[in-house]
Amino acid sequence: MEVILVFLSAAIVNNFVLTYFLGICPFVGVSKKVDTALNMGMATTFVMTMTAAVTWLIYHFIILRYNLPFLEYVAFIITIASLVQFVEMFIRKASPALFRTLGIFLPLITTNCAILGLALFAVLREYDFVESIFFGLGAGAGFTLALVIMAGIREELELADVPPALRGAPITLLVAGLLALSFMGFAGLLSV
Repeated sequence: MEVILVFLSAAIVNNFVLTYFLGICPFVGVSKKVDTALNMGMATTFVMTMTAAVTWLIYHFIILRYNLPFLEYVAFIITIASLVQFVEMFIRKASPALFRTLGIFLPLITTNCAILGLALFAVLREYDFVESIFFGLGAGAGFTLALVIMAGIREELELADVPPALRGAPITLLVAGLLALSFMGFAGLLSV
């Protein structure tokens, strides 16, 4: 039951994009089409889940065991970069069209602060291994949810009569703010 609460907390209540404002760059950059947003969300979810598992192992079996807290950030960043390279190579082989669609945003998963935040939050919250995995999966699901919702709204806005002064970035930022307000309504619902 605890892992389900960790998952729901990361996905909805404490959504990384709409509550902590982490991962805003891909949130705005890749949310023009629903299919692209969904694919980016799935790739990021995979990286977040794997990051949660691998960084937990590194933290508990290397950093804590050998008293190397000064290597925490470096170890986490190297782990994230390695996992992103793996995902990039896989997508390039499995779906060249998706690889071209995601373009520069795929390597930018490496610098997505939401993923580093995930690794650091898991350590700070002292999750065990299974909770860390569910935390990563929930954070990725929440990231995907935010991306797909935003992409759906932006696709509809393409057909809407938006005043010229609000077209493009202004309306996108207004919608992002309204989405953030709506997700903040979940605050306090779960505290895990």
